[in-house]
Amino acid sequence: MKKIGIIANKGKPEARIVARELLYLLEDRGAQVYLDEHIASDVGHPELGASVEEMGKQTDLVCVLGGDGTLLRIARQLAGNSIPIFGINLGTLGFLSEAEPEHLPQAVDNLLSGKYDIEERAMLEACLVRKGVTLGTYTAMNDIGIAKGSFCRIIQCAVFLDDEYVATFSGDGVIVSTPTGSTAYSLSAGGPIVAPNVDMLLLTPVAPHSLTARPMVLSGNQTIRVEVDAIHQEMGLSIDGQFGYRLEGGDQIYIKKSPCVTPLIKWKKGGFFEAIRTKLQGEWE
Repeated sequence: MKKIGIIANKGKPEARIVARELLYLLEDRGAQVYLDEHIASDVGHPELGASVEEMGKQTDLVCVLGGDGTLLRIARQLAGNSIPIFGINLGTLGFLSEAEPEHLPQAVDNLLSGKYDIEERAMLEACLVRKGVTLGTYTAMNDIGIAKGSFCRIIQCAVFLDDEYVATFSGDGVIVSTPTGSTAYSLSAGGPIVAPNVDMLLLTPVAPHSLTARPMVLSGNQTIRVEVDAIHQEMGLSIDGQFGYRLEGGDQIYIKKSPCVTPLIKWKKGGFFEAIRTKLQGEWE
C-alpha cells in the first residue's frame, strides 16, 4: 500500500477543493493518505492530519498543492529525507510543478502504478559567519541571495572560490543559484538558463556597476565564499527569496552544493524545455 502525503497552500482559494478530490482519488485506489495538519480539518478529515516532518518519515511520496514558492518551502523542510515530491500547480507560473488540477485522475494513476521518473535536483548549503562565529546554516533549492536594502547605496561583494580570489562586485548584490534556480531570481538579473542535470553553481551579479561584470558558471564541487562590505548596514541574506537574515559589513557567506537533493516526480519527456517555451517566454518561433 502506497503511503502518500498531501500538503496544500491554504492561501490558494482552490486548495481545499483540490486536496479533497485528490484524497478521494487516492483512497479510492487503496492508498493510505496523510493530510497536511493545517488543512486536514478544512477537508473534513482531521484524523488524517500530520506535520511535514511526520510525512518525511512515514510517506513514500508527497503531493504539494500550490505554486513554486510552496514547493520550495516543502523541499527545504524535507531536505535529507529523500522523499519524492510531486507538484500540482495552484499558482501562476508553476515552473516546478508537473501537473495542473485538471490532471488529477491521470496523476493518481501514474503515482500509484509507478509510471514516473525521479529527477534529483541539487540543493545549496549556505553558512553565515560573523567575526569567526557561525550564525546559521541554511539549505536552499533555488538560490542564495546577497543584496542591499531597497533605498541604499551599493554594496561590495568580494567572491572567492576555494580561497582563490575571483572578483569584487559592486552593485545591488550577487546571487548563487543551482541549475533549478537559474530560471528564478538569477534569470531576472540576466543570468543564463541552465539545464537541471548540469553539475555547477551559478554566480550572478545584480545590477553591477561595471560593464564587464557577467554571470559565472562555477564548479559544483567547490565552495564559494562571499565577503560583504558597505558604508551602511542595510544588507540581507535571502534563502530561495522567502526569508532572510540581516548582514553586517565583514560577514562571510560560505556556499556549496548541499549533500541533500530534492527528488522531483516527473513523467513528461522534455518537460524542462517545454516549460521554458510555454511558461517563461511563450512558444519559440
